[in-house]
Amino acid sequence: MKLGAYTVCLHDKPLPEALAVLAGMGLDSAEINSGGFVGTSHLPVADLASSETARSEYLGQFDAAGVTLTALNCNGNPLDPDPSGAGKQHAADIYASIELAALLGVKRVVTMSGAPGSESTSTLPVWNVLPWHSAFLKIQEYQWSIAVPFWTEVQAFAADHDVKVCLEMHPGNVVYNPRTMQRLATEIGATHVGAEMDPSHLFWQGMDPTEATKVLGSLVYNAAAKDTRINPAAQVNGTIDDSFTLAHEGDPSFLSLGGPHSLSVWPAEPSWDFVAVGRGHDLAWWTGFVAALEAIDPDMAINIEHEDLELDQLEGLGLAADTLLKAAGR
Repeated sequence: MKLGAYTVCLHDKPLPEALAVLAGMGLDSAEINSGGFVGTSHLPVADLASSETARSEYLGQFDAAGVTLTALNCNGNPLDPDPSGAGKQHAADIYASIELAALLGVKRVVTMSGAPGSESTSTLPVWNVLPWHSAFLKIQEYQWSIAVPFWTEVQAFAADHDVKVCLEMHPGNVVYNPRTMQRLATEIGATHVGAEMDPSHLFWQGMDPTEATKVLGSLVYNAAAKDTRINPAAQVNGTIDDSFTLAHEGDPSFLSLGGPHSLSVWPAEPSWDFVAVGRGHDLAWWTGFVAALEAIDPDMAINIEHEDLELDQLEGLGLAADTLLKAAGR
């Protein structure tokens, strides 16, 4: 298997330096951002799309570091219903990422399934997950009527380019668990749209990511290594934590997600936190998870996504790398 990292956590470093950091930690894979919510600091998209020489020189940086470019990542909301929002750009980024991946010889593009509004007049996305009321079922039907045609077209485009699109099962999207992943795959006749197995979001939803991996089987195309710690606050308020607050432009924590939207401020006492690999679940758990992925595809890439707010970029990445390498028996 290829073990590496998503280089967004090293966005402040030039690509050669970022790759040297990964190689120095014993990692041999890199996932590079290609659009969506965050920028493309490690990917000169226009140059690479237009120049074979630029692509050769770019890939040469990976060869020099002994690191393989295993995936492009354009996480965003391609189904955002706001006409002035970023949905159209995020959708375009998916297509552009597939095209660029094919030109670079990269076989995986990671993204999210997206979330439409509740009806045709909506301007805000809606996450609708518990349709106990018939109104919620109607919202669900409408959202899937938007998602299925969109992803049917992406599926055809990805198949034409022989690139597999890996959906992060992320809350806030129509695909957020194995059941919704299977539903989308069935409805679009998927051969080139499947799952990125990121256990962190499954943990706080109460799932066992290893069992989810086994259930999805060959629908899992790629994996992320990110851990989650469940905090004492969850015992009182559960893990559906609604205590996030709005960040205002100009605040140190402000991060635009495109259009009028931004990343919310993390709660002061959250029900759960993203933590470095090994800080939420022990080495034994990660060893079983890696084994489940390897049973599906021995060549699968597992890339660390460092979002531990308690550790700096190198400390958190190093801890995650150490745990992941041990889990893989290296």
